[in-house]
Amino acid sequence: MLDNGAPGNGLLQGRTALVYGGGGAIGGAVARAFAEEGAAVFLAGRTESRLEKVARDIQEAGGRAEIAVVDALDEAQVGTFVDQVARKTRRIDISFNLISYGDVQQPLMEISPEDFSQPTNNATRTHFLTTRAAARYMIKQRSGVVLMFGGSGPQTLPGLGGFKIALDAMEGQRRQWALELGKHGIRVVTIVTGGIVETIPWQAEGRDAIVQEISHAAHLNRTATLEDVGNVAVFVASDRAGAITDATVNISGGAIVDY
Repeated sequence: MLDNGAPGNGLLQGRTALVYGGGGAIGGAVARAFAEEGAAVFLAGRTESRLEKVARDIQEAGGRAEIAVVDALDEAQVGTFVDQVARKTRRIDISFNLISYGDVQQPLMEISPEDFSQPTNNATRTHFLTTRAAARYMIKQRSGVVLMFGGSGPQTLPGLGGFKIALDAMEGQRRQWALELGKHGIRVVTIVTGGIVETIPWQAEGRDAIVQEISHAAHLNRTATLEDVGNVAVFVASDRAGAITDATVNISGGAIVDY
């Protein structure tokens, strides 16, 4: 097991965690939470400066973090990244993919076929590549957790283009991976939030309306925060959630109603 300088009683002490999209708001929050609970975190993304900032935050807090510039849609780059981490740590325990899918959100009657299909193609490809690369090592060690983010649900909204359809497809892939990897002790789980206000840029067009819609949909007097996502990701990745697989963990505050 690894000793990354974090307290020895962390829920993820000694674990190796891969975080794709680790330079983003959500990826960074999850990576910091993983490191705080003792995991050695390996951040992958396309923008080195953003990865470095998250890694620096983790290191200054006493945790262990390393970065790699990786296109999570590229089979060779994903494979090389995971192989390098495995050679260094001798295990892969957690794989969390939070990259964006390049979605263009327009009504279906207005969107081009290319823009419509792009998020589904990207979502299914990246999760297939990153899960398969991690699973090669998880199968050998008879354990591991694959975390997805976004999730499905019976509701949708107008003007989303192919984005919601991509989330539905991703959940189909989660079910397939969970079935095929479960016999090896590997769990596959999706975290669902219904939208995180903190991630919406202040300059985004229509931000106030989006925030109001997210808040209005929730049944609680609050919506999910980045801290919530980090806390739940830690729990799901830990042994305390050892019986949870092939499931969504819904932290939407009721904004997304489970089936």
